[in-house]
Amino acid sequence: MQKKQRIKKVLVLGSGALKIGEAGEFDYSGSQAIKALKEEGVKTVLVNPNIATNQTSRGVADQVYFLPVTPGFVEKVIKKEKPDGVMLAFGGQTALNCGVELDKRGVFRKYKVEVLGTPVSAIQATEDRKIFVKKLDEINVKTARARAVQTIAEGLKAAQKIGYPVIVRAAYALGGKGSGFAHNPVELKNILTFSFSSSPQVLVEEDLRGWKEIEYEVVRDSNDTCLTVCNMENFDPLGIHTGESIVVAPSQTLNNFEYHKLREIGIKVIKHLGIVGECNIQYALKPDPEDPHELEYRVIEVNARLSRSSALASKATGYPLAHVAAKLALGQRLDEIKNAVTGSTTACFEPALDYLVLKVPRWDLQKFRRVTPQIGSEMKSVGEVMAIGRSFEEVLQKALRMLQVGAYGFSHANFEFDSLEKEIREPSPERVFAIARALRNGWSVSKINKLSGIDPWFLDKCKNIADFEKNILKKKKGKLKKSEMLKAKKLGFSDSQIAWRANV
Repeated sequence: MQKKQRIKKVLVLGSGALKIGEAGEFDYSGSQAIKALKEEGVKTVLVNPNIATNQTSRGVADQVYFLPVTPGFVEKVIKKEKPDGVMLAFGGQTALNCGVELDKRGVFRKYKVEVLGTPVSAIQATEDRKIFVKKLDEINVKTARARAVQTIAEGLKAAQKIGYPVIVRAAYALGGKGSGFAHNPVELKNILTFSFSSSPQVLVEEDLRGWKEIEYEVVRDSNDTCLTVCNMENFDPLGIHTGESIVVAPSQTLNNFEYHKLREIGIKVIKHLGIVGECNIQYALKPDPEDPHELEYRVIEVNARLSRSSALASKATGYPLAHVAAKLALGQRLDEIKNAVTGSTTACFEPALDYLVLKVPRWDLQKFRRVTPQIGSEMKSVGEVMAIGRSFEEVLQKALRMLQVGAYGFSHANFEFDSLEKEIREPSPERVFAIARALRNGWSVSKINKLSGIDPWFLDKCKNIADFEKNILKKKKGKLKKSEMLKAKKLGFSDSQIAWRANV
């Protein structure tokens, strides 16, 4: 608690400019951090050029500088304000990159500013792909076969050794910027050229498309106490950025062994890296149907900061990750922080959910020129919706209604497709509606699974909606029994959907 008493003024690097993958996604985290600091009597100074955020509203931070979150501007603020500490984990990748660069230039040392929470060395270990792989090798945690490269020639050579196809990931990048898949040297050269325009280092790694993508939100205090707050699973298989995918919390297709093994690995990783506060760890998982106790996995990446998934996890569980992470950065322990929901227990209890939460991204691709309708490893979504319910069917239908794209649920949408097979095979914003059309047309779950790679469990739940609509609602012509109406509601059907299908 000595650190908390010593820190009187903290500089918070904010969520940055209004653009895809930034701004709004991290406003929740930054606002929560400032609130936590003020509760502890710490004066807050915020650097954020985005006026369209809560954190820049009057009365949130004590002092706001509407300046770009770049080393040059931030150093001027540090020189003027003379903060005791700085928090880098609440403004996304932009704030993290800025903090790393300021540390490299010796700015923090020059002005005697303490980096609160996760040390810069741990941040660099998660961002520099070469160091990242080496650190995880030290504790026998699997990562994808990969090579970190600094030139196009090195990248082409790396791909030859790994074998095509490969995925390219840019280090220190936000929203998957500069990433992509290459099936041959020509494609790889084009992607590398783009990647190196925004990052000094690029990772060329084995292609794991088709594997499940799982995320865990992990918290650790300075006393080495760890817990996992929430785990999430992507509806889409690996190959689509998690910001572009439908995501369900908690995970639905993991067995008990897989869930606890990945949790154990997450805690092992965060302890070894020395992260203090909150981090997000992403896995690729390939289940073995013949042996449920055999775990084939890869750690894709670790975000040593609050991510867009952290905001989803906070709202899904009621556990205020950013609020807790800010207090941990001040030196408090998990058993000292009160649970904001219960008001009696502490923050060292892991939430248990008896409901589902589903996130569905929202796209607006027609507003952008020369943008393909396909989605992949780089973010294009401009927002997202979140639905809460008791079943996957219910939350899926609720979320699709909230998108406001002309869909009144999974089965009531007026989208036309030239080729259902192509639409399901090549991911796009309308793929979920193409799946609905295919199920209505009698396609099997097995056929859709082979085309899309989406887990059969999710497709079976989608089929439940389509089957109920086809076998009950369409036949009844307005004469629904109470039990049938109740089942319709449990499957997430709205009144307008029921009326439309039952011809009421």
